[in-house]
Amino acid sequence: EHALLAYTLGVKQLIVAINKMDTTKWSEDRFKEIIKETSNFIKKVGFNPKAVPFVPISGF
Repeated sequence: EHALLAYTLGVKQLIVAINKMDTTKWSEDRFKEIIKETSNFIKKVGFNPKAVPFVPISGF
């Protein structure tokens, strides 16, 4: 929803922060799974997933 709103408002660049990676013990497989799911959505919205950096984070 935030990506759709951002695109509609004219945002040209996007960074996706994937939070709570500490709960998966920083699992690379889970990180890649989330990237795949999110990439499909942001592509439908209009962003180019190859130009969007995905950053694993933990707010802990």
